[in-house]
Amino acid sequence: MFRKILIANRGEIAVRVLRACHEMGIEAVAVYSEADRGSLHVQLADEAYPIGAAESRESYLSIEKIIGVARRAGCGALHPGYGFLAENPDLARACAEAGIVFIGPTPEAMERLGSKTAARHVAREAGVPTVPGTLDPIADEAAARNAAQEIGFPLLLKAVAGGGGKGMRVVERKAELEGAWRNAGSEALNAFGDGRLYMEKYLTSPRHIEIQVFGDNRGNVVYLGERECSLQRRHQKVIEEAPSPVVDAELRRAMGEASVRLARAAGYRNAGTAEFLVDEDGKFYFLEVNTRLQVEHPVTEAVTSLDLVKLQIRIAAGEELPFRQEDVTLRGHAMECRIYAEDPENQFFPSPGEILSLRLPEGPGIRNDVGVVSGWTVPGDYDPMLGKLIAWGADRAEAVARLARALDEYWVVGIKTNLGLFRRVLRDSEFLAGAIHTRWLDQWLASHESLVAGPPESEEQIVAALAVALWEAKSANGAAAAPATPRVDSRWKVESRVDQLDNKPRR
Repeated sequence: MFRKILIANRGEIAVRVLRACHEMGIEAVAVYSEADRGSLHVQLADEAYPIGAAESRESYLSIEKIIGVARRAGCGALHPGYGFLAENPDLARACAEAGIVFIGPTPEAMERLGSKTAARHVAREAGVPTVPGTLDPIADEAAARNAAQEIGFPLLLKAVAGGGGKGMRVVERKAELEGAWRNAGSEALNAFGDGRLYMEKYLTSPRHIEIQVFGDNRGNVVYLGERECSLQRRHQKVIEEAPSPVVDAELRRAMGEASVRLARAAGYRNAGTAEFLVDEDGKFYFLEVNTRLQVEHPVTEAVTSLDLVKLQIRIAAGEELPFRQEDVTLRGHAMECRIYAEDPENQFFPSPGEILSLRLPEGPGIRNDVGVVSGWTVPGDYDPMLGKLIAWGADRAEAVARLARALDEYWVVGIKTNLGLFRRVLRDSEFLAGAIHTRWLDQWLASHESLVAGPPESEEQIVAALAVALWEAKSANGAAAAPATPRVDSRWKVESRVDQLDNKPRR
């Protein structure tokens, strides 16, 4: 087993991998940009090294700097997390050249499946149905016009590299193609360093279902059930759950076996995810493979009782999968919300700034994967995800009830978040019935424009924020210094402090 692992990432995924390392008795080495000098993953790491400016290209996207740190720190392996360089085969090759184990697939498997167009070729060869579209990257705008005419509208432009909704545009009609082509290519280039695009027929109301696969170095490949990822805003997943409310045992087996065929055809090892669209008739179509750990992996962990990060590390160390397909069982239901620093009242624009106070929910079936703490200033340089809230229940109804209760207990003061959106969505009758698809949330938002910000803050939150503001005002006027975020023990204590600061007697 490895003695030291470098985590080539930041935020909640860096914290997640770091904690798995510590539980396994492995030292965790962090890297950080100038913007992340005081971040949680740096605080928790055994060693932490600066790698450059806040701009990703100067830090988290610099293979040379990251490999340099891994060598200097004496790391035997590197975990890429997700995003940044996680699906870049050049990082995997650089690790091999430096004698460092890359915790993920081989660079060759990444090229065969990580490239969405190459993966479509593998799917065709493996007999897995694909969404109609181009099999290769589109050369230029003229080729895009020709392909669009053949495929028909509406269609979808997608980045060859990366994921997370970046470099993706729906094109409803011919007049929109030129602008969509330009914008999607530019966004893909900035996000992944690769501006190439391909094109698919756009299915209007499908469900987005993905299958988690794992392979070891001895040719064993298994699938770990499915995740329902249909609740999306502008192609970005927002709420995920496992299992899907519409996938039965027969469809699960068919999609799982198709995913295993894909993985075996590419010689895949370690964690990967095959993504599919499922139409109203239950027919599934291959979309792409994510050659890394997924953001939503906790819901699979909850229903399988497996630690996927530890499993990644053990497989990378040369161990065999400790179970076979017949050993995989799903228990209960799990659901995850992605908590973002964004302003629902301002088109969900990022809302960087200082977190004045943070209270995370607890209780039966609740898990928090976070990368922030009270007092931390959320930078505007990266994806604004603060963390993930996960709930597990004996069935879907209990998972939803626990998640809704936890959302009511979740408290973030100082920045805008999307918590209010989740509180409202979880009360919607269609969502509760599982009657969702990939366009459901965008349509729901369009019809609930006045509600997306959620209910106003509670009296407790308002009082706490007022207490913080008064402390800061007193300090600025020469009063004794006080903590930036006073401890909030109970509402009556906070109210008492406010009255004392105002020199007003209690009534």
